[in-house]
Amino acid sequence: MAKNLVIYYTRTGENYVNGSIRPIAKGNTEVVAEYIQEAVGADLFQVDTVKPYSESYMTCIEEAKKELKEDARPELKQILSDISQYDNIVIAGPCWWGTYPMAMFTQLEQLDFTGKHVFAVMTHEGSGQGSSERDVKKFCKGATVGKSLAVHGGSVAAAKATVADWAKKNLV
Repeated sequence: MAKNLVIYYTRTGENYVNGSIRPIAKGNTEVVAEYIQEAVGADLFQVDTVKPYSESYMTCIEEAKKELKEDARPELKQILSDISQYDNIVIAGPCWWGTYPMAMFTQLEQLDFTGKHVFAVMTHEGSGQGSSERDVKKFCKGATVGKSLAVHGGSVAAAKATVADWAKKNLV
């Protein structure tokens, strides 16, 4: 049986959900990561920045836009440095301006993906997969990139079966 890892970034607090801004207690991507963990067994590694993003959703998206424009690499509280024990690695995050939060790239650049199977997973409010699959191919050199998954954030509570089905088909 394959050994699985989910590397993810998630956001709690103010989020854009089904056309309005409202608080959420658990980030959508964390919920999806836990669905994967439950479906096929996986270790979870949460990417977290030293400098937190603003509590305000509108300010946060401007901070994210600035980081993207500057190709920033935000400092992380903890760096995962070794993925050698894993066969499959899921790269999961919210779709911010068409891609992952830049903190994900800070983490991905630290790892050797040679011989690994990598899967892009995105939570979103209408932008789908964005460029996540292309970005995973770029930042996970040496990996084979498998079937990606996009999960609508506002519908994440009802997506457990969909996520589990995807995981069982791809992460075995």
